[in-house]
Amino acid sequence: MSSEIQLSKEQLRENKPLRDEYLNQPKIPLVVVLDNVTNSYNIGAFIRLADAFAIEKIIICGALTISEKKLRKASRNEAKWVCIEYSDSTILSLQILLDQGYAVFGVELCHQSVDYKEVNYPSPCVLVLGNERKGVSEAALKLTQQQIHISMFGMGNSLNVSTAGAIVLAECAHQIRKKITKVTL
Repeated sequence: MSSEIQLSKEQLRENKPLRDEYLNQPKIPLVVVLDNVTNSYNIGAFIRLADAFAIEKIIICGALTISEKKLRKASRNEAKWVCIEYSDSTILSLQILLDQGYAVFGVELCHQSVDYKEVNYPSPCVLVLGNERKGVSEAALKLTQQQIHISMFGMGNSLNVSTAGAIVLAECAHQIRKKITKVTL
């Protein structure tokens, strides 16, 4: 049964590069650092998000407790299109990025955090997202230039880490891509 409204897979691929060319194409200078995120669904979702927004890389910090098979399944095999690094230390990874000139934002509700929509995200940029239960560690938050949050208008206080990451990543990637486009015109 063919649809006249929905796009086919072939139509979706029309404006995309060839698969062998894609890996060598520049990505936007945005890095996602996962501070002890442990759930395979969440890690897989971040890998899919990294691919969807064509960001530079994702750094998974802490003890990885899921198998490579679960990771591939959760990311729907999109891990092959994403630069993924593993690190034992969130702090060391953030310090390296800071030394390279990245601005670092912690996605965490804090005393000084601001709504993610109020931020002007520079390029290059890092978003740090934390553990499903504990959030971003205090040590990692101390290395951030700004803490950002998603305003909650219902009774809940937080969102799933991959849902929150998708919301903030979409805004951040949009702003950086817009700046890059202006520079290249």
